[in-house]
Amino acid sequence: MKYPKKVKTFCRYCGKHTLHEVERVSKGKASSLNWINRQKKRRGKVGNLGKFSKVPGGDKPTKRVNIRFRCTECKKAHHRPTWRAKRFELIER
Repeated sequence: MKYPKKVKTFCRYCGKHTLHEVERVSKGKASSLNWINRQKKRRGKVGNLGKFSKVPGGDKPTKRVNIRFRCTECKKAHHRPTWRAKRFELIER
């Protein structure tokens, strides 16, 4: 999917439509202190650890695209709900 690098859209901080720069965002490093990781450490090595599961695993055919919109006037950034795409590229318009 091709998406423009600059988009005119509503800025929730300025309260009006302004030009926004679009940038792709990668996932940050996961914290080891969040609740699910602490829970996994408490459980330890119990059971078969899902080795004999009949559920098919692997990656999904498409990945979610994370985009950050940065206002050119106030320099604040906001996100939008993500969507799935096989290929994603930012183009000049």
